[in-house]
Amino acid sequence: MSLLKGTVRGLHYQIPPKSQAKLVRVTRGRILDVAVDIRRDSPTCGQFVSAELSEDNGLQLYIPAGFAHGFCTLEDATEVSYKVSDFYSPDHDRGVHWNDPRIAIPWPVTAADAIVSEKDAAQPLLDHLQSPFAYSGTPLAALSL
Repeated sequence: MSLLKGTVRGLHYQIPPKSQAKLVRVTRGRILDVAVDIRRDSPTCGQFVSAELSEDNGLQLYIPAGFAHGFCTLEDATEVSYKVSDFYSPDHDRGVHWNDPRIAIPWPVTAADAIVSEKDAAQPLLDHLQSPFAYSGTPLAALSL
């Protein structure tokens, strides 16, 4: 649960052999949910899709392996639920900086007002990432709602 509006989590992913696909939904409150293509050689590497997920609209976002995931809470006391294809593995946990200017996600909160963990604030920029994920031909548009 994220207690305060403006909490940003991510952009997270796990590397092989513990990479994860995720199905994300909101059971309380609202979020702006984001998936960023981090597959090397992908024509859409660094691009993102986003959607507002809420308990009221019931929408879900599927995030395949090879995409970093993050969200920003739009209401206090927001609860996000995940179904994942593999267990969490701290040894395989990685991230991309939530406010990377190359990705340019239009977060609904300013950098000064965002509530971000130390871990997420210290993540590298996409240009400093050695992605273990290769492009397989699935376009980013396939993720769009």
